Amino acid sequence: MTKRIEFRYAISAILIVVSAPAGAADGFATAPINYRDSVPENCISRLQSGLDSGAKKLTYDADYGYLKSVLTSLSVPVESQMLVFSKTSLQRRRISPRTPRALYFNDDVYIGYCQAGEVLEVSAVDPELGTVFYTLEQKQSDAPQFERRIDKCVICHSSSRTGGVPGHVVRSLFVDAKGQPQFSAGSRNVDHRTPIKDRWGGWYVTGTHGSQTHVGNLTISTNRLAERSDNSQGHNIEDLSDRFRVDKYLTPHSDIVALMVMEHQTLVHNRLTNAEFTTRKALYHEQTLNDSLGNDPGTRLESTTQRIHSAGDRLVEALLLVDEAALSGRIRGTSEYANQFAESGRRDAMGRSLRDLELNTRLFQYPCSYLIYSEAFDSLPGEMRTYVWQQLWDVLTGEETTEKFAHLSSADRAAIVEIIRGTKNGLPEYWTTGPTP
Repeated sequence: MTKRIEFRYAISAILIVVSAPAGAADGFATAPINYRDSVPENCISRLQSGLDSGAKKLTYDADYGYLKSVLTSLSVPVESQMLVFSKTSLQRRRISPRTPRALYFNDDVYIGYCQAGEVLEVSAVDPELGTVFYTLEQKQSDAPQFERRIDKCVICHSSSRTGGVPGHVVRSLFVDAKGQPQFSAGSRNVDHRTPIKDRWGGWYVTGTHGSQTHVGNLTISTNRLAERSDNSQGHNIEDLSDRFRVDKYLTPHSDIVALMVMEHQTLVHNRLTNAEFTTRKALYHEQTLNDSLGNDPGTRLESTTQRIHSAGDRLVEALLLVDEAALSGRIRGTSEYANQFAESGRRDAMGRSLRDLELNTRLFQYPCSYLIYSEAFDSLPGEMRTYVWQQLWDVLTGEETTEKFAHLSSADRAAIVEIIRGTKNGLPEYWTTGPTP
């Protein structure tokens, strides 16, 4: 009888803990994440510390406020500029097809700028908190302050669109001549898996793409016309000066290559955050259950392993560009973004980099994300990092043969292993001593 009671208690406790992710108590607002109360540690918090101590300074510009200085301080390339004209952000009343919002990004941060905007909008990649949102007032000050924003931002930036974590959302939708989204006409989340034909609704796009179609550079008069709208005048556009005052922006471009890189990057950032949060929550719940059952500290539960592996598998799929939408023609941007992006990559002894772009049939020459070099990747909990490295190795050496990785040729796999070996510090020993595939 005693054993049966203990067994029932154990099952009951497991159900309580394992089912917790479906409830608010297991969200990122509470332990172990404590999103609201934890102190961020990212490029913006470090910049603010430098401003507070006087070690760094932001310069105000009469035309662009703090934009130029912030981009320089954070090493965000001006060439990354993308322009979005849908009213889908914090300063929506400032946005229209005549006054698009400008976005700039690097591996660690995204900056949003509106003409005559009250603030710069910032989202920073935080290794422990995922995406952390800030604004910076566009008023000259002796002590500029990045203000952390939580409530208004996470309403849109923490949902099924981001995998349930504070993250980034890229959408393609139909927009009218005033910039109002016509949601009833449909919308798409966009990442590297999205077919080109469904991308960039509500965005300006500069660059050439051959006969491939998309819904960028397009406004519609009514949601009933969305499917029948002719966008032939929106394709292969290299000059936007007939649509708005391009001289009001740092560059005249909304580069197609920058858009494609950003769409890949946001997916991986969201998956990194999901992997981080899932592991920490699984370990936290495991400790609670072990304490309840009187198990030895550190007893590994099958449910913990399953949760970590599931999130790790999703991350590996994003890193290796599983289900990437194929290109059917050459993609060329109009700015120097593609060159700037590629030149910043770490290169192996043969001169190869994970930032090398292909842009004929797929985004990258070697289909593995450059974000394996990021602080967010390196800061993953040990249990997750160990699993992800093993899965990457198994896929690239042919131990993992599931169909979803069939897009990786034997040449791709060998090149990726060799590049990572030659450019990434702190690899597991088997990565450095094992045979090249």
